[in-house]
Amino acid sequence: MDEQHTPYIQEALHHYKEGMGYFTEQMPEVAHKYHEFTEACFKEGSLSKKEKQLIALALSMNAQDEYCMIYHVKGCLDQGASREEILEAVAVTGAFGGGAALSQGVTLIEEAVSELSGDIVS
Repeated sequence: MDEQHTPYIQEALHHYKEGMGYFTEQMPEVAHKYHEFTEACFKEGSLSKKEKQLIALALSMNAQDEYCMIYHVKGCLDQGASREEILEAVAVTGAFGGGAALSQGVTLIEEAVSELSGDIVS
């Protein structure tokens, strides 16, 4: 990756949050129930919050959902996942999802990890 990153990752996070805010205004009951459900799913349990974020990242890669990939890279980093742990999740997803999943891992996921962790990779 080059050393000059565009603010795409931060813009995508902002765009998602903005869209979710608008949706919440329009459909407050549905949005509340959705947030309540996802918060329950991501609570610490038999699996740690970090493990749950890594699973969500892998699933979002396999689904080719860029917003979720970025959101869950942030979740992984927020829960203390290392670059190596994220890259292992990328590798497992690539083994399961093939080239389409791996292509996201070596591009978008790498850029998101770099931008969101403040780590510039050349």
